[in-house]
Order: sequence, then structure tokens, then C-alpha cells
Amino acid sequence: MSLVVFESLKQIHCAECRGGPLRRLVREAGVPRCLDCADLGHLVYLPRGDAALTRRAREASSLSAVVVRRHRRRRRYERQGLLVEDAALAHAERACLADAEARARRRERDRARRAAEDVRFTAAFAAEILRLFPGCPPERAQAIAAHASVRGSGRVGRTAAGRALDEQAVSVAVRAAVRHTDTEYDALLMSGVPRFTARARLAPLIDAVLDGWRTAA
Repeated sequence: MSLVVFESLKQIHCAECRGGPLRRLVREAGVPRCLDCADLGHLVYLPRGDAALTRRAREASSLSAVVVRRHRRRRRYERQGLLVEDAALAHAERACLADAEARARRRERDRARRAAEDVRFTAAFAAEILRLFPGCPPERAQAIAAHASVRGSGRVGRTAAGRALDEQAVSVAVRAAVRHTDTEYDALLMSGVPRFTARARLAPLIDAVLDGWRTAA
């Protein structure tokens, strides 16, 4: 059973030492007492919000008390925090800090792993472009692969088909790159030409570029 300390906005004084008004108090048999008179004055306040810190502080503290405040509209007491021993709080903070450092190290390892995976995948995507379009300049193949395979971009290289190096997905990425880089497609869109109209207008030019790339230079 937890000890309970009440927060009060009323002008309440300690029935024992007459100190007050009290921000936090204990009620013993309905009588308000300050924390010092209730032998809780040596405890420190830990506000709610960090579940791990609260749990560890409570576990490490030989004496603790839950701090509550009455919510008038809801007509119920709501937890505000915890009173624990200072040493217990310090111990809990060190443990949480160690956890945070461990999580940071793990995030850095994961970041490095993902970066290495991205490099390998981009290289594989570029190699597949050159297999399908051997006449494509290698630097263009690398640029197309890097653009299509950006993690979290939603581009074709990050789709399931793209990650599987599906021929159609790779071809879609190459065609899109040619459309934006080697034609006036973007300018047409900016001038108000509908997207599908612009694509249809430029399709022969794009096909010509791709047909040229399908043959080794």
C-alpha cells in the first residue's frame, strides 16, 4: 500500500506545527500535517512523465509516497508525481542515463548498418541498370540508382519490386530519370501542360534514348 501525499490549493495549515499554508500535506485520521511532521520532509519530489525514472526511483527508495491532486471538474484525485529519497532518485537518474547512452550507441550502430546496406543496394541497382541498359553511361546509372533508392523516399527503388531489383521497376526508374533529365518534361508541367499529355508528347524522345541505351556503347 502506497503512502499518499495531497497537493492543495487551499489555505491549509499543519495541525501539529501550525506551519503553512501547505502545498503538500498528509492527512492522518482526517487531520492535515506537513511533510516534516509526517516524517516525509527528507524526500524529494519527482514529477510524473518519465515512467522508467519513476519506476527505478520507487524501487530504489526504502520510503516513498504518491503525490495526488483533486481535479475538481472530474471529481477525482489524479497522480502528480512521487516523493522518494534523494539517493534513490540519483541512482535512478544514473541508470536511465546509462540506458540512454546504450540506446544512442545502438542507434548509431543501426545507422551505420543501414548506411552500409544502402550503399550495397544502390550499387546493385546501378549494376542492374547497366545490365538492362548497357549503353547507359555508368555515372548516369549510379545517379539514377542513388536517386531511386533513397531510404524513406517512397521512390520506385524502395518499393518491394525495386528492392527485389525487378526488371520493370528498374526500367521505370530509368525512364523517369530520362524524362526529367533529358527532356523538357518539367518545363511543360510548369507551363501548365497536363502530366499525361506531357508524357505522351515526350514518349518518342524517351523511347529513343532508352533504345540507344539498350545497346552496348
